[in-house]
Amino acid sequence: VQLVESGGGLVQPGGSLRLSCAAAASGFTFSSYAMSWYRQAPGKEREFVAVITSADGSTAYAASVKGRFTISRDNDKNIVYLQMNSLKPEDTAVYYCNARLVSLSYWGRGTQVTVSS
Repeated sequence: VQLVESGGGLVQPGGSLRLSCAAAASGFTFSSYAMSWYRQAPGKEREFVAVITSADGSTAYAASVKGRFTISRDNDKNIVYLQMNSLKPEDTAVYYCNARLVSLSYWGRGTQVTVSS
């Protein structure tokens, strides 16, 4: 399974970015997987950001991003999105996409998000 993130970049504080994660693989049923975003800042451990389930599309967020970030998915296009608004310098990190189904877990290579003036 290949997960490819895109949409990262440099943005000023208060700005917005939309990340995308495209999934591709033979026989991969995207709609069956819970899709998540994680991030890792320099010198810190990877941390959970948001998840959207496979069943009913329920979402959950880390407290640090709740109200500012929105996760969504398009099961027809095999893409999961992360809309990030009101960005802060502390949101600077490499953002990773994860696909999970029971014991199966796949990661993308990440996309850099830098929030700086």
